[in-house]
Amino acid sequence: ACGMNVHHRCQTKVANLCGINQKLMAEALAMIESTQQARCLRDTEHIFREGPVEIGLPCSIKGEARLPCVPAPGKKEPQGISWESPLDEMEKMCHRPEPEPNIERPSVHMKLKIEDFILHKMLGKGSFGKVFLAEFKKTNQFFAIKALKKDVVLMDDDVECTMVEKRVLSLAWEHPFLTHMFCTFQTKENLFFVMEYLNGGDLMYHIQSCHKFDLSRATFYAAEIILGLQFLHSKGIVYRDLKLDNILLDRDGHIKIADFGMCKENMLGDAKTNTFCGTPDYIAPEILLGQKYNHSVDWWSFGVLLYEMLIGQSPFHGQDEEELFHSIRMDNPFYPRWLEKEAKDLLVKLFVREPEKRLGVRGDIRQHPLFREINWEELERKEIDPPFRPKVKSPYDCSNFDKEFLNEKPRLSFADRALINSMDQNMFRNFSFINPGMERLIS
Repeated sequence: ACGMNVHHRCQTKVANLCGINQKLMAEALAMIESTQQARCLRDTEHIFREGPVEIGLPCSIKGEARLPCVPAPGKKEPQGISWESPLDEMEKMCHRPEPEPNIERPSVHMKLKIEDFILHKMLGKGSFGKVFLAEFKKTNQFFAIKALKKDVVLMDDDVECTMVEKRVLSLAWEHPFLTHMFCTFQTKENLFFVMEYLNGGDLMYHIQSCHKFDLSRATFYAAEIILGLQFLHSKGIVYRDLKLDNILLDRDGHIKIADFGMCKENMLGDAKTNTFCGTPDYIAPEILLGQKYNHSVDWWSFGVLLYEMLIGQSPFHGQDEEELFHSIRMDNPFYPRWLEKEAKDLLVKLFVREPEKRLGVRGDIRQHPLFREINWEELERKEIDPPFRPKVKSPYDCSNFDKEFLNEKPRLSFADRALINSMDQNMFRNFSFINPGMERLIS
């Protein structure tokens, strides 16, 4: 036996290479791959572009701008080339249907690439990658583009989370209070999500400037969040990451739930899961106890978020995670005297530690007295004016974002070339997606 060390999840997927000269096999495969890539570059015009391109100055919103690309040593391969996994490209070549005569239609293979956009500002970044304010050159419309580094996604074992996020965002188009995605595409180094640009700021940003929200404002946000959560639950999706940071405002003041990387799919009926995940302050007690759970955890997190909006602090406290988790399992939150009785009653019913008895799981949360003035049908149609309208001067205004990021140059990060060349790109197969709204823009 070769004594190879393999992760237990990957054991069944590793080829039996005993007795094979892997060096010679790798050289042969590399020769085959280079031949296929050369053929693809000759036959497929839409994945090729000439020469490197440069960043537009952030202060020049309408100026021409393009992205930098640096070829890898010994291999002239631009970083920004629009790209699909080898298997996807081979399938397209083998199964490309003959076009019907005399019928004009947009190409089903039409895909966007990063060169179709001008990157104006960096809105945020983390270990995962970066978020940019981008302008679509063809129409001058503004979008938020999240660029994930494939090497980081792979090293953090987040491939499935990324694909889940893409699938949930594909559904989100159907609901007004979920962030809408227009398309996804990839290069060999990066994954790109093109989403609507929501420049009203997140609830964490706004609550820091006013400490807490008044009852009418908190109730309005809570009601729109309820509609978004119930839509996800109706599709068998548990959100698992509800927090102030993930609730964005559009320019009119309506909420949008964002960041779906922690979602759990296929959770209809009696289905349950037991993955330990979430943001510490918002984690439900059943998760901490290692119990199997369902959408009940979203209603606990909703209670924490509502408490923070109304009172201006977290309901559970601790000097470290151990103390915080003990507080979540054991303590009753403090309710100030000035808190309206309907608001307190709703919070008490959301902080029930038996999941099956928690409001949202048992009973219709829309019927709670706190929401007696809400017309849910009008709310879902966005016919109710928000109580607060963010200060937004233009479609590309980014004054509600962290200045630390805005001052950085909007450029892609470079990937670990060795890891990129060694990874199985078929893990990202079927990542690319375009919704009908974006198809109309580019056709």
